[in-house]
Amino acid sequence: MKVLVVIPTYNEAENIRDLVEELRALPIDPEVLVVDDNSPDGTWKIVEEMGRSDPKVHLIKREGKLGLGSAYIKGFKWALTQGYDVIVQMDADFSHNPRDVQRLVEALEECDVVIGSRYCNGVSVVNWPISRLLLSYFANQYARLLTGIKINDLTGGFKAFKREALERVDFSRIRSDGYAFQIEMNFTLWYKGFKMCEIPIIFVERRAGKSKLSKRIIWEAFWLVIRLFVRRMLRRV
Repeated sequence: MKVLVVIPTYNEAENIRDLVEELRALPIDPEVLVVDDNSPDGTWKIVEEMGRSDPKVHLIKREGKLGLGSAYIKGFKWALTQGYDVIVQMDADFSHNPRDVQRLVEALEECDVVIGSRYCNGVSVVNWPISRLLLSYFANQYARLLTGIKINDLTGGFKAFKREALERVDFSRIRSDGYAFQIEMNFTLWYKGFKMCEIPIIFVERRAGKSKLSKRIIWEAFWLVIRLFVRRMLRRV
């Protein structure tokens, strides 16, 4: 089974080397693809250097900061053309524990999509300010209510997919970014009837660097959920 971990990056030079090394040491021997938006701090240079000594470390360098959603789509398309059986997505900042990748992949034996969830076993978030925690928690409740998807963490970015699931996604219709991208992908896969499950993870605030969350990302997700609610209602009709 060929496993690929897709990691979008922008200014993650402080984290990327350690993260890739920990992933490559996992028993399932995952390959790693970093999709970098021409990071000014030279993140892509570190990955490029690692790839010279390890052929299972790959880099796609883009021209500039084009967004999280398009970075994942670029990585997913590359993974499908290269014949990987399982594709994992995760953040580069150690908020997702690289050792949990093994658990996500193993859980695919029962599901088509596995979500590393912060909220399926209470609240499992460490070192977030209460305002950020409340925003995330209630954003998920809002998205869950309007989309009808019985998943507790619809905005989480730590997921594993069977290739058969991603092959059914028309990426030309996925235009969201940030939180909204995660919600739209989940809705698309749920809408197509794929089996989705959650496993609990502990989410830890980034080890180094700055968060990319912005008001634009929050509002994009808010309006996307309303559009998905309308789509869901029209489907019922």
